[in-house]
Amino acid sequence: MLELYGKPTSINVRKVLWLCAGLDLAVRHHAAPDAELLRGLNPNAQVPVLREGDFVLWESNSICRYLATRAGRDDLLPVEPQARARVEQWMDWQATDLNTAWRHVFMARVRGHADYPDDARAEASLAQWNRLMAMLDAQLARHAYVAGDVFTLADIVLGLSTQRWRRTPGGKPVLANVDAWFERLRRQPGFAAHVDNGVA
Repeated sequence: MLELYGKPTSINVRKVLWLCAGLDLAVRHHAAPDAELLRGLNPNAQVPVLREGDFVLWESNSICRYLATRAGRDDLLPVEPQARARVEQWMDWQATDLNTAWRHVFMARVRGHADYPDDARAEASLAQWNRLMAMLDAQLARHAYVAGDVFTLADIVLGLSTQRWRRTPGGKPVLANVDAWFERLRRQPGFAAHVDNGVA
C-alpha cells in the first residue's frame, strides 16, 4: 500500500496526487499527518512523504521520478539518457530557480505571512517570476509540452507552478504559449482535482 503524507493545499503534495491520478495508483492520503510522525519519516519535517512498506521517500520531484519509474512509464520519464535529461532539467529548474523567484510575492499576497511584507521585495519577486515564466513561454513556442512533444513529469511539476502564478495577484504579461499549453494540460486525468482546483 502506498501512503502519502501532506496537506492537499501544498503544491508539492498536489503534484504527487496529480501523478497518482494519471497512473491510476491507489494511494492512502494522510492529509494532516502528526508532526512527530512526520519528523520520524523526514528529517526536514516537510511534506510530501511517500511510504511503501519500509521504504520511505521525500522530496516531491524524487517521489514523482520514483512513481513513474515504478509504473514503467517511460513516456513520463524516458529511459534514453538525453531525453531523460531534458525532462529532469526542467524539473530541477522548477524546484530551484522558479520556486525561489515566487516565494516572497506568494507568501505576501496569497498566504499573508507576516515575515513576507507586500512591499518592493514582493514586486521584485513577481518581476523575477514573470521573467522566468517568459522563459517557459519561449520553450513552449517550440514544443507542445515542456520537454518536447509528449506530456512528461516536467509538465506535471511546471503545471502546478503555473497554476500558482496564475492565481497570485499582481501584474503579469500575456504568455500565449503558456496559456495554450495550460489548456492542453486540462485533458490529463486528475487536473481538475489537483491542479485547477481553486487552490494556489
